[in-house]
Order: sequence, then structure tokens, then C-alpha cells
Amino acid sequence: MRTVNQVDLDALAAARRAEWERLDELSQRRRLTGEEVDELVARYQAASADLADIKTSAGRTPQGDHVSTMLARARLALTGASDNVLRQLPRFFLHQLPAALHRVRWTTLAIALAFLATAALSAAWIAGDPAVVATLGSEAQLEQYAEEEFTDYYTENPAAVFAGMVWTNNAWIAAQCVLFGVTGLFPLYVLVQNAVGVGTAAAVMTAYDRLDVMILYILPHGLLELTCIFVAAAAGLHVFWAWVAPGPRTRGAALAAEGRALATVAIGLVFALAIAGAVEGFVTGQPWPWWLKIGIGALALGVLLFWMLVLGRRAARAGETGDLTEYEAGTPTLVAG
Repeated sequence: MRTVNQVDLDALAAARRAEWERLDELSQRRRLTGEEVDELVARYQAASADLADIKTSAGRTPQGDHVSTMLARARLALTGASDNVLRQLPRFFLHQLPAALHRVRWTTLAIALAFLATAALSAAWIAGDPAVVATLGSEAQLEQYAEEEFTDYYTENPAAVFAGMVWTNNAWIAAQCVLFGVTGLFPLYVLVQNAVGVGTAAAVMTAYDRLDVMILYILPHGLLELTCIFVAAAAGLHVFWAWVAPGPRTRGAALAAEGRALATVAIGLVFALAIAGAVEGFVTGQPWPWWLKIGIGALALGVLLFWMLVLGRRAARAGETGDLTEYEAGTPTLVAG
């Protein structure tokens, strides 16, 4: 049984059909005269008003999607190209990226706590049993690792080369966590593997009374670097959850929306991990006071948290999700009424 709104929409569609068809015809022409351009603009404005009325009175409808499709073609005919990339950058960094980061804030916190707990338990288990420590290498090898190799890692290569190396490696890991997050397993695999690795290193350093050295060398860059990995894993798991529980949307639509929104996170983390790489390459290995080096790392982390919590909250309140606009993403698939 049809509702009053549906009857009204059908009446509106019938009354406007000729005007909408004329708009669509003009928008598909390769060349327009001056009068036709003026007509196209006028019909575009009229159809935009019709679409606003439809969305206000009935929300998402087949009629509205049909008009939206024609408006997209007309907009392309009028503009001829998408917005300049430089004009899109402020929206990306001040709205889309903060909103996407804000959406994964609680998942990021849960992952960080689980990571630290896993690393601590691994370290305690390995360090508590000398037989397990012995399986990691000979006495001479482990001593050399604890006394020399761990710290030499941060200074054995030129700072710029080292920073670029760790940046590209970590950015690739973060991108994989987001892109392969739909599996639900890959982000967990990355987290567990790294947590156990950190725990194992901590156990060896503890065995030679060098745990404080490890902590001091990890903190300057690790505060931001590890947080970025946690954020990437959180974004990947959100994509997975969109597939498991899509809500009223189809799984394809849910995955597309979440994938677009959270791919924003992967792009943003490339820049954040570049900062972490610079700190690791140019700060961690320097003979500076530890309070200064850790302070620089904490400041870098603070910038990311500001983007996530402060700007992200503002963007979320403004209705941003991190996804593209309807015009950028394309008109939704039409459905029969």
C-alpha cells in the first residue's frame, strides 16, 4: 500500500519529467550554445531544488537517486573537471582525515592496551625461564645484542637513509592492515607478531640488565610509530566489522563506504609515519638528553592525538565520516521503487 509521500513523489516526478529529461539531454551534449548553457544552468538549479524537496520530505528515494544522477552529469557538463587538488587538501586534512581517525579512537585504545599486555606477558614468560632465553641464541650472541646491536641499529646507517627505510616499511605495514583488514585476521597477525617481538627483545635486554636502555631508545619514535600501527589495525578491523554486520545496508555498500572512509586513514598515516621515521632517524640515536628526545616524540604523538580527538570531534559533529561526498564517490546505485 502506498503512503501519501509516495503518491506525492510520483506526482512530482510526473510533473517534472519533461524538465528533467531536458536537463539530461542538455548535459549529454558535447557542445552547447550560449542560450543552451543558460538553459542548462536554470534547469540545474530547478532540479537541485526538486532534489532538496524530495530529500527533505522523504529522505533517500528512487526518485531522488534518479534526479541526483542527472545532476551529477549536469555538474560535470558545467564544470568540465573535478575540483583542483590543492583546493581539496584543506578538506582532507581538516575534515575527512580527523573524522576517520575519530571513528576508530576507542578501538585504537583497546588495541594499544592489548598490545602492551601481550608484550609484557611475553617478556615476563621468556625472561622468567633461562632455558627459554637460551633458545634465542648463544650467550655471546645475546650479550652482543643487548650491549651493542640494539643501540647500534639506530646509528649504523646515515640518518636520512635510516629514516626513509623505516618510514616506507611502516607505511607499507599500516596500508596492509587497512587494505587487508576485511579478512579480520591480518591486522591481528601483525599486532601479535610485533607484540611478541617487542616482548622477546625486552626479555633479552632484561636478562642483561639493559631494559631501561631499550625503553629509552624506543620511546622517542615508538610513541607515534606504534600508535600509527594501532590506528591502522583499528581501521582494518572496522572494515571487517562492516562486512560482518552491515546493518541496513548491503554488505557491498557497507564495505564500499567503510573502505573509502578508512582508506583515508591509510593515507593520513603515511604522513604521520614519515614524522615517526624522521624522529627515529634524526632524534633517537642522537647524544642528546633523554628528556629532550622523549619530549620530541611525545610532541609528535600529541599532534596525531590532536587530529584524532579535537579536530576529529569537531568534524564528526559537523556530520563528517571520513567518506567522500556523494559527488566524489558517485551516485548511489538506483533501486526500483
